Amino acid sequence: MTAGACGYLIKDAATKELELAIRAALQGQVYLSPAVSKRVVDGYLQQTGAGPLDPLTPRQREVLKLIAEGLGTKAIAFRLGVSVKTVETHRAQLMERLDIHDVPGLVRFAVRSGLVSADA
Repeated sequence: MTAGACGYLIKDAATKELELAIRAALQGQVYLSPAVSKRVVDGYLQQTGAGPLDPLTPRQREVLKLIAEGLGTKAIAFRLGVSVKTVETHRAQLMERLDIHDVPGLVRFAVRSGLVSADA
């Protein structure tokens, strides 16, 4: 094994995942299981203070929250006192900025980032 090569797995990892970790280590690479990499990324984000919502403006967060709560474009426009076109523009900007290509993806993102709860 090459110096510095290693793998990090959870103890009940599947055989296929163990095989991937061994192959990576043999090639001098580091392998992190998905469960471990999530913890690493979450820890890094907590240290840096960066959050998944940081790239969004306050208005974009507001529009995202209302989308995730199930409001339609007209209802969001009415609630915010803006035009339907403005809401559509905000939604398009959210999708571009977050690299998410549909409304269900925006809803999943809002839940995962803690903007709304799954119960809402």
